[in-house]
Amino acid sequence: MATNRTFTMLKPDSIENGNIGNILNMITEAGFAIKAMKYTQLSEEQAKAFYEVHAERPFYGELVEYMTSGPIVAAILEKENAVSDFRTLIGATDPAEAAEGTIRAKYAESKGRNAVHGSDSDENAQIEGEFHFAATELF
Repeated sequence: MATNRTFTMLKPDSIENGNIGNILNMITEAGFAIKAMKYTQLSEEQAKAFYEVHAERPFYGELVEYMTSGPIVAAILEKENAVSDFRTLIGATDPAEAAEGTIRAKYAESKGRNAVHGSDSDENAQIEGEFHFAATELF
């Protein structure tokens, strides 16, 4: 069976609202295997580097500030069609537009505080996973 991997981050609002367990449960119930996971906090430098693709956008400063405001849970997930299946599981960026039963419909507060990050391509999943995890941390 072919599998692939994706990267996710439970964002500071998820941690602050006590939803780590609820979200991880949704992830594993959807058939994803957790191949690496850590509870950490991004420095300003790390957040700027991770979100560099958005550096020219007007929300970049707010995004960096938000992502450094508290701890996150970073994880690498594995499942066949991991990237697309996880994007479906998390739902639209704006929780008002997210399908019922998705992580963001259940746990996101707003478009800016949207509970969880999910890679948008296989290439970005690899880049983002390598940003957060050393090869020795992958299982």
